[in-house]
Amino acid sequence: MAQRIDVAKTWKLFIGGRFVRSESGQSMPVRHRRHGTTVHLCRGSRKDLRDAIEAACGARDGWAAASGYLRGQILYRMAEMLESRRTEMSEALGAAGNATPARRLAEVDAAIDRLVGFAGWSDKIEQILGGQNAVPGPYYNITVPEPTGVVGVLPPDRPALLGVISMLAAPLCAGNTVVVLAPESHPLPTALLAEILATSDVPPGVVNILTCHRADVIWHLADHREVNAISAVNLDEETLAELRRRAAESIKRVHHERLTAPAWAKHDERCSPWCVEPFLEMKTLWHPAAT
Repeated sequence: MAQRIDVAKTWKLFIGGRFVRSESGQSMPVRHRRHGTTVHLCRGSRKDLRDAIEAACGARDGWAAASGYLRGQILYRMAEMLESRRTEMSEALGAAGNATPARRLAEVDAAIDRLVGFAGWSDKIEQILGGQNAVPGPYYNITVPEPTGVVGVLPPDRPALLGVISMLAAPLCAGNTVVVLAPESHPLPTALLAEILATSDVPPGVVNILTCHRADVIWHLADHREVNAISAVNLDEETLAELRRRAAESIKRVHHERLTAPAWAKHDERCSPWCVEPFLEMKTLWHPAAT
């Protein structure tokens, strides 16, 4: 009697709302420590990065023009879909093999709450960060926040899910499109997140996810002139200095923070308008006052 062999899954890249293989045909083996098995993820290349940035550029104007209320509804839908795959995401977090089931589920729940929190801020950012300024003379002076554009996201290795959700939701809330480079040492939760996004209401190209070796693409992300900002955490000083040097060539904003693992769980601090503000540009309007 023939023995059945399980069909091994190769996790693909998520670009422009579609799951695609890397143009190089290369993959990355990732050891699932709890099961003792190996899974394979596509290894994104420079060409894949360019495709992801192009997709983000194509979706940029439509997402920026969407109302804050609509963006909030879509972020909330993302939270709903993550909730529906809560157990599966906990299992993906278990690939690292160093967290109890209770801790993994707690991280998934925190990520769901983080999405709901940013969904709530989406239609309130303009009132909080914008407004009328006091100026002498018969004028109205009004500050209006606008999205920066395409944001490259470099999330931490841990927390693998809460970190990427927090860094993803903040620029999305502001109306930016994003290109995410999954955590290199623990990419499986981000790869699963792509499947969750594909079944939510996120328009194609608004979120693009690459699993890759960062050394292959990080400098091309910094050099690309269609990328308007980069969000990163806990980079070493040498990498951060080079990232800023390269970003300066295209006047690209680099937002970098150093955060400990417990800091990610502080919802009020990590889900606030001040987490959104780095991915906004402030436009000031002058208008003559009525006489």
